Amino acid sequence: MQHVLKRHPESLGSAGIEVQVEIARPPGGLVLSYVVTGEIGELSLPPPATSARAHELWQHTCFEAFLRTAPGESYYELNFAPSTQWAAYRLSRYRSGMQDAGEIGPPRIEVEARPERYTLRATLALDRVPSPSERSDGSMPWRLGLSAMIEDRSGRKSYWALAHPPGKPDFHHADCFALELASA
Repeated sequence: MQHVLKRHPESLGSAGIEVQVEIARPPGGLVLSYVVTGEIGELSLPPPATSARAHELWQHTCFEAFLRTAPGESYYELNFAPSTQWAAYRLSRYRSGMQDAGEIGPPRIEVEARPERYTLRATLALDRVPSPSERSDGSMPWRLGLSAMIEDRSGRKSYWALAHPPGKPDFHHADCFALELASA
């Protein structure tokens, strides 16, 4: 499944690019391939380094996924940086109760950079996260929000998502969980 991310209307930078995300759902996992096309040389994309958990990745170019696996307010935030640093958090409700999500192990992050195309692929093992078919009440499938914050070389930032709520960019907002994701 391929999905086009929309640029937030208040975004200042990165006017000459497009962002798409391809999703694959192998058993027990999730593969997210973020593809940026356009003038890649104008973007701030640090080279890959040793992959490690890191915090505040969203302050620079970062690809994100927000995953709601059960009814209620709790959800996961997943961050993937071009450096191959990553983060996985569990939040108890909107922007609060954030904890490292130990049930989500280190993703495999691969990047490929060309003059007019940049790809970051994150492969996650989610076998310790309850899947839709494992819930005893047969409730909702997973809800997924896909987003990216792209910084250009001048420091201007643009915000991309499947859907944007009214007002300023806010990837945590319920409106951003725009995609229903069934079991593998």
